[in-house]
Order: sequence, then C-alpha cells, then structure tokens
Amino acid sequence: MRGASFAWVFGCVFGLMVVRGIAQGNPDAAKMKNPVAASPESIGAGKAAFAKNCRFCHGADAKGNGPMAPQGTHPPDLTDAKWDRGSTDGEIFAVIRDGAGPKFDMKGYKDKLPETEIWNIVNYLRSIGAK
Repeated sequence: MRGASFAWVFGCVFGLMVVRGIAQGNPDAAKMKNPVAASPESIGAGKAAFAKNCRFCHGADAKGNGPMAPQGTHPPDLTDAKWDRGSTDGEIFAVIRDGAGPKFDMKGYKDKLPETEIWNIVNYLRSIGAK
C-alpha cells in the first residue's frame, strides 16, 4: 500500500509540473522582443512563408486542419486565443524555430528559414489570430 501511495503522490506532482510547464510557455523566449514591425509587407511575407512551409499541417486557414499532418497528431488552431506553449511573440518564434509537440512532431525551422522570415510568420499569425 505504501508503494501505491508513493506512486500516486509522485504522479500528481509530476503531472502538476508538466501542466505548469505547458501553461507557462517558455520564460526565456517570452523575454524576446519581435524586431520586425508588423507592417503590411511583413504580414504579407509571413503569409507567403506560412503558405509555403506551414499550411500542409496547420491548414491554409491555420485552423489545424492541414491535409498532411502526421497521422495521429493534431496540429493546433493558430487562430484561437489559446497557445499552449506561450502566447508572446518570442514564444511563438521559439516554437517555429525549435519545433514542438510531445514527440517534436513539428520539426523546427531554424535550419530552413532565416529569423526574419520566422518573425514575419509570427506577425502574420498575429494578424489572423483572435483579437
């Protein structure tokens, strides 16, 4: 019985740590400031970069309904108000750059896109997201 109690307490503490980590996002990335102004040019460039790199999994409308998402995954709706990995520009940038998912189903784009292009995608997502 003592082992079962320990396992239950450990599971609860671990579960709270995981939930807390997801809810808090990425504190280091949250401090990052977006160096690219959200101009019509940046948003347009971000839209084009999203269409080229992201729509296959996230969908053309960014609702998480892309036709080529890996089987068994559920890409998030990028237009809603809920961002599991943080909602600051820096946290969104870090997810695009580094990847995300429990098993990193979303691969990072740090080797594929220049940072300015990732910031443009952040600006585009902001422009279509929940207000």
